Amino acid sequence: MKMTKGFTRIILLLAFILSCVSVDAQTGAAFGGYSPYSVFGIGDIAKEGTAYTRSMGGVGIANRNRRFINITNPAAVSSIDSSSFMADFGLVENNVIFDQRLGDRRLRSGNNTFNIHNFVMAFPIYRSSAMMIGITPFSDIGYDFSNYVTNTDIIGVTNNINHSHYGEGSVYQLFVAGGVTFWKRLSVGAELLYYFGTLDRSSGTDFTDASIRDISVGSEMLVRALSGKFGLQYEQPLGNNLHVTFGSTYRLRTNMKGSTSSYEYAELSGIRDTVSFNTFDNREGLKIGDELGVGVSLRSAERWSVEFNYLRSDWRNSGMDNPSFTGLVSEGFTTSVSQSFRAGFEIVPNRNDIRYYLRRCSYRAGLYYDQSYYRFNGNRVDAVGLTLGITLPVAARLFNGISLGVDIGQRGSMRNAMVRERYATISVGFNIYDRWFHKIRYE
Repeated sequence: MKMTKGFTRIILLLAFILSCVSVDAQTGAAFGGYSPYSVFGIGDIAKEGTAYTRSMGGVGIANRNRRFINITNPAAVSSIDSSSFMADFGLVENNVIFDQRLGDRRLRSGNNTFNIHNFVMAFPIYRSSAMMIGITPFSDIGYDFSNYVTNTDIIGVTNNINHSHYGEGSVYQLFVAGGVTFWKRLSVGAELLYYFGTLDRSSGTDFTDASIRDISVGSEMLVRALSGKFGLQYEQPLGNNLHVTFGSTYRLRTNMKGSTSSYEYAELSGIRDTVSFNTFDNREGLKIGDELGVGVSLRSAERWSVEFNYLRSDWRNSGMDNPSFTGLVSEGFTTSVSQSFRAGFEIVPNRNDIRYYLRRCSYRAGLYYDQSYYRFNGNRVDAVGLTLGITLPVAARLFNGISLGVDIGQRGSMRNAMVRERYATISVGFNIYDRWFHKIRYE
């Protein structure tokens, strides 16, 4: 037991060191995410959950598994053992191929990013109640593209022109949640969310003719917001070790605070002149949309489970389709209602098998269909994907393990001058478990 506890604390220390190293490596021009669609609104909304739930299609609203931390529904935290301490540290690598058709031309490029995705800890409070605290990304901005204009009918006598667009930044959510179970069936939870981060966008027009001033415009937005999320789960035994669980979550709509600085510079021969520079507070009018989620799951003891989730988030009154939101004009962008349909399952052949290690592993798969919170020129930007995952146990008597997951999917299309993204996202999660809250009877 002492060896297991020492091993767990070593893993915790390594996870903390890795997080510090990764944060330091991400400073500078590194992207939290990369997509031309992140030019719009608050950027790409990050997929919620740890490697455990992400490898099941992103479900989790009706999931109650005492071996993993479920951050999707705050009510699920009450399922952890009353004498346990748990932590989850996750990394994500995203690999994307972009395709776009413009007339007779087909443009193709690729990109990959590597980042920390989550760090969360959970522990019991009193009897059937527990808490968790953690941090995970909420949205990411990352793009860097340009258009070199050489058509003399357009540029006239100005020589060649280069239009460039660049953006980076992330909004993170720090959360503290608590849950409690009543009558061994009904669980309720509440979560306090704090959003923070910086979003930078800029565009430039550079002239080959040295006698013409180059122009650059952009904005830097500091995001601050406070919100809440509520969760509910009800578990009903069906006999023969079967249980059905119904779950629901609701995240409140919230105003975005902070400030925005917008600027325009003109540069000639290395001398930069400020055309305009304005700073204003983000007060009323800018909002993060609310979100309603429902789910149902069926499980047989700790051997297998299946789950289906539906989520709906309304961004139509967020104010993000107003050009003054970023200081840049996002033509064709309109906010909308996002929806997600997710399904996944997990199976463990024999958790107590002492001969064959692979029979003790947890195997997962899932499907999802997501509709974005905006439209581009009236077209939805949908995503569809398949997920696969496995958890490799590293301690025989406890729940320590390493979760691996892959998400293979496609977003957007090549119709109407849109960009099609085909991606493969790899998730790694370190599941840490230890018994810290019990009395030792024998030395």
